[in-house]
Amino acid sequence: MKPTLQLRISQHLALTPQLQQSIRLLQLSTLELHQELEQILIENPLLERLDDPLDHSVRLLGDGAIIPNLPNSAQDTSQPDAAASGEPENGFEGESAGEGLASGESDWSFDDVARTAKAPDDEDARPQLEAHQPSLREHLLEQMHLTVRNTRDRALAELIIDALDEKGYLEESLEEIHARLPPELEIELDELSIALKLVQSLDPAGIGARNAAECLSIQIRRFPNVPLVTRRMALAIVENHLNLFAQRDFNKLKKALDCDDEDLREAHAVIKQCHPHPGLAFASGASDYVVPDVIVKRTKNGWQVMLNHDVMPKLRVNALYANILKQNKGEGSLTSQLQEAKWLIKNMRQRFDTILRVAQAIVDRQKNFFSHGAVAMRPLVLREIADTLGLHESTISRVTTQKYMLTPHGMFELKYFFGSHVATEAGGEASSTAIRALIKQLIGAEDSKNPFSDSKIAEMLAEQGMVVARRTVAKYREALKIPPVNLRKSL
Repeated sequence: MKPTLQLRISQHLALTPQLQQSIRLLQLSTLELHQELEQILIENPLLERLDDPLDHSVRLLGDGAIIPNLPNSAQDTSQPDAAASGEPENGFEGESAGEGLASGESDWSFDDVARTAKAPDDEDARPQLEAHQPSLREHLLEQMHLTVRNTRDRALAELIIDALDEKGYLEESLEEIHARLPPELEIELDELSIALKLVQSLDPAGIGARNAAECLSIQIRRFPNVPLVTRRMALAIVENHLNLFAQRDFNKLKKALDCDDEDLREAHAVIKQCHPHPGLAFASGASDYVVPDVIVKRTKNGWQVMLNHDVMPKLRVNALYANILKQNKGEGSLTSQLQEAKWLIKNMRQRFDTILRVAQAIVDRQKNFFSHGAVAMRPLVLREIADTLGLHESTISRVTTQKYMLTPHGMFELKYFFGSHVATEAGGEASSTAIRALIKQLIGAEDSKNPFSDSKIAEMLAEQGMVVARRTVAKYREALKIPPVNLRKSL
């Protein structure tokens, strides 16, 4: 067999650096996108950001022409996104990095400077700082310094305060604390007990407890205007029968306490006023919040999706460096960085364009949700959106992950609108999201004295034409973080 030369024509997808960057930008969340952008701005001097909150003067610049904004409605985005759909792009439509800005400067700016430019006002110039929130330790030490004068007692109380956890509990026993103290201090165990009682007398009530029963007991003893009989019964429950109370086994509780429903109901009301973790009120954890990528509003043409311009970075190529490169027409690192800046701006535009198209397609198929709520959600899979927009299913998965939509019903991740289907008796399909909403609705309307079991809920759904097994109801109920029937029962 001798070697021969043959010509063969074939097609293949080249994963160019531009396409790789487009895919990466598409899968990033808004927070990750801005972090990635800050790193790129540091590394590439030809790229500049026009919405820098620390430099208002930059917003007033912009001598050259600026490209128009991205469309506010998906109706204007009929062109398919080649990079996002996995189709190879052949450069920048014939334009190269060596071309000057005189003819193509508008192609390398992202968003409209004139629209976003605004003079700094008092609120921008002088941001409001959040007031300092005292920690649990600071709160307790402040009270102790006002009430305790003896230096030794204050030191022992501080020792107990330092041993508290974030919930306000003393998990370490007094014996263990006493064992690690230097012997030369000659501290007795009784002194630590007195210091613990002192800490437990501070605000908030329940601080310094060694377990949940002691925490609730301290609070019940300090409640004002509680009848003596009710207080005694509440103390008996938390000190001796807390497990039965947590399991809501009221029949055994009434038998153990020798009381009727009315007495147990009054004691139950007192216990419900207690806070099982009093120290968490002073937790200093930062609040997490989500900024929407798209906003849905009702218009005369129906439900329309608009991009949230507050999360869209305003980028452009630095005109000074670009003009220098145009005049010199030299080869160097700046030329490659100019091309990278153009790629980033183009890919950033494609990212938001793809998000807008996918979000509008979702809204078009879930109109009943926006009009009637979660109970009207219809089954939807990624393949349906992908086929409609001519994109790959993996692209839809990237777009709907960690991207959020602000609706009249609240904030939702785009993945929320996708769900499996459950067959109905009429031969149709019902969304699992709608079934979860119905379960939540049924449980919310139940009689707390006689709550519905999972089997009963399955029967009620069957009456509405939805064939759902009991274990499926239990799975959906647990996903909604709704406790089982025995924990939902009340007196």
